[in-house]
Amino acid sequence: MSLWKRSAVLAVTAVTAFAVTACGSESGSSDAPQPPSVLKLLASDLKGSLQKVVDTTDKAESVTVKMEGTAAGEKISMQGVMDLGNPVKFDMTMPGEDGTSTTVRMIGTAVYVQVPEAQRASMGGKSWLKMDLSTVGEAAGMDVTKQFDDMDPTKQVKTLLATEGVTAVGEETVNGAATVHYTVTTPLATYLGQLDAEMRKGVEQELAKHGVKEVKVDLWVDEQYQPRRARMVMGTMSDLTIDYTDYGKPVTVETPPAADTTDFAEMMKELQDLTKES
Repeated sequence: MSLWKRSAVLAVTAVTAFAVTACGSESGSSDAPQPPSVLKLLASDLKGSLQKVVDTTDKAESVTVKMEGTAAGEKISMQGVMDLGNPVKFDMTMPGEDGTSTTVRMIGTAVYVQVPEAQRASMGGKSWLKMDLSTVGEAAGMDVTKQFDDMDPTKQVKTLLATEGVTAVGEETVNGAATVHYTVTTPLATYLGQLDAEMRKGVEQELAKHGVKEVKVDLWVDEQYQPRRARMVMGTMSDLTIDYTDYGKPVTVETPPAADTTDFAEMMKELQDLTKES
């Protein structure tokens, strides 16, 4: 399998999380009680703080993302931007082993992988390969779109909010930002309950095959009630960490021109037809 096609597969499998600052001390002799800092509120009022994080993050229009870890036994490294509109859009870059990089865009359930220039002749001169994640997921028995959804910081917070047993680990610094670290370990049945019924059986079989019995979610939230880091561990199957920066920075994620795009499903159908004829 060529490097860029391997990158496309990894992109699919990779695919599973304001204006308030902490009160600083000031000189003076006032004995009036000081309001608790945002970090203290985040640590003490878990449900209320997480709901505020959801409300705040829901208003965010964009964010810069960096994801590192492993999925299905493969190393994952991606970075880029997310347009948090409807539908959510991604523009991510994946470094290759030969020093080159692959650009992957997701718009709705469609993923577009940029074809390396040296490979375009075999693709009819076209620059992009399109894959429909819903179709890929059905073929694999997996809800692949949810793995991309897990990169959405709002989804990560809502998962914590809907799960019992969330605890605050303490205050930690993430990429220079003061944060509160939350954690929860979710039984597999609870995680599966968040999936579409049509995909649940296939996902359960895949996770069971890897011996996954629970999902561990960690989230780091800053003093502006913004997620700064999320980590999801699914047994030995996957361990992904996502960092979030530059909330609200303008981004543009465009759909590649149809005339410059090859549809993966159509390409596979043509190959099947050629195989039948031979």
